[in-house]
Amino acid sequence: MAVTGGKIQGFLTLDGGAAFKAIPYALPPIGNLRWREPQPVEKWQGIREATRFSSPCTQLSEGWNEKFVSASTEDCLYLNVASPEWPPKAKYPVMIWIHGGSNTAGDGDDAGFDERTLVHHGVVLVTINYRLGALGFLVHPELIEESPHHASGNYGLMDQIAALRWVQANIEKFGGDPGNVTAIGESAGAFDIDLLMTTPLAQGLFQRAIAESGAVSGFHGPRSREHAEQIASKLAARLKSPSVGAIEFLRTIPAEEILRETRIASNGDDVGLETSVDGWVLRESPAEVFANGRSMPVPLLIGSNAQEIQGPVEPAQVREAIQKAYQDLAGRALELYQLSGVGAGNTDPVYGGPGIQWSTDSRFRCPATDQALAHATAGHSTFQYEFQHPVPGLQFTSHASELNFLFGTWGKSVQLAPIDKKISDQMLAYWTNFARSGDPNGEGLPIWPKVTRESQAYMAFTDTGAVAKSGLRIGFCELWSRAQNADGTK
Repeated sequence: MAVTGGKIQGFLTLDGGAAFKAIPYALPPIGNLRWREPQPVEKWQGIREATRFSSPCTQLSEGWNEKFVSASTEDCLYLNVASPEWPPKAKYPVMIWIHGGSNTAGDGDDAGFDERTLVHHGVVLVTINYRLGALGFLVHPELIEESPHHASGNYGLMDQIAALRWVQANIEKFGGDPGNVTAIGESAGAFDIDLLMTTPLAQGLFQRAIAESGAVSGFHGPRSREHAEQIASKLAARLKSPSVGAIEFLRTIPAEEILRETRIASNGDDVGLETSVDGWVLRESPAEVFANGRSMPVPLLIGSNAQEIQGPVEPAQVREAIQKAYQDLAGRALELYQLSGVGAGNTDPVYGGPGIQWSTDSRFRCPATDQALAHATAGHSTFQYEFQHPVPGLQFTSHASELNFLFGTWGKSVQLAPIDKKISDQMLAYWTNFARSGDPNGEGLPIWPKVTRESQAYMAFTDTGAVAKSGLRIGFCELWSRAQNADGTK
């Protein structure tokens, strides 16, 4: 098969479909191409074997990503395509998966690509790698000077846009419909998709969006250019780069050292998950774009898990975090979390203790609700969910819990109860219905109502299955939104 760059050969799958792995969608961003926008692939001779995954993009250990670290490399701008039938006899909707990992870790191959759960429901699945950490998001004045757009940073987002353009140019050969593309991602991948919904560079490249545990206001939104440049300045000082020609010097430093020293220079700063308002990819605050009704006019499915990340544990630490974030509104917030006295606060059977409630509300749930309401108010079809059912063997949900139900990445030793299978089947049907039509509803499924500012409807994936509800943590999220407006972050 001929694609951009040359011919490739994948392999047939046992279900009657086909898979193609490690297809280059841009030149390796190495040497002088480090910290440049992705460049078109060069033509290759003969037939390129597309049967094994590429290496992950260079990354440091985050604890959970050990299997990616040792194999990671800067030569990583590849994608994978899974087709439901071969040869293709129809045009199928396309889902392009953008992986999570705080934009510093992860891999596109780790999304149940070989399990083919989404593909079995009649979609063409594309998974991608993109540059991570400082290699994908560094902001520096010298990079701005050499850029034709007078901007730097967000190279990882530009990689994602390049992959979306590759899909437009090539996916029809795999049985995919380039006019029906759903961008889907989790965590940083969801955050990035939301950001792409605010940039002119991605207009027309996808027609639907699914954002799992990621929203534009999460993690305080993208950094300012000034904030990002301060980190780059500290990095340059740590590596003793010259005052003139710093980028030329930094392009000679090993990739792992760049990442390691940037982590120290930023002091673990996760604001904006590495992204920044650069004036080219992100031209203004993405939260303001949504709030003003100017987000990409595509159907959006967005949500989070009931419990995402722990946050502060001790009641005094939770009080301190709330007081710092809410300022004059802290008194009301402490009442909601039952922390206005000297007690330990309320522990909810679904939402956990006040620490995990606060961290999930402030970083995931309320930003998702806020974005859903803004997008719906602008007149765009919007559907919100909350995933409340734990992974088998666990008592509570956590960050990425829903991915096992979507991708079937359970592991051979996991025993699924009937309710686990039911919820997985419901999710797969809803998600692929949405990819086909922009509406998750379909025969045999509980009706999933659209979000409106009046109804604030959402679908809860509970211990009995999908249940439509309204007003998700409404008092908590309304106060969170007031606090955001009060401190000028919107």
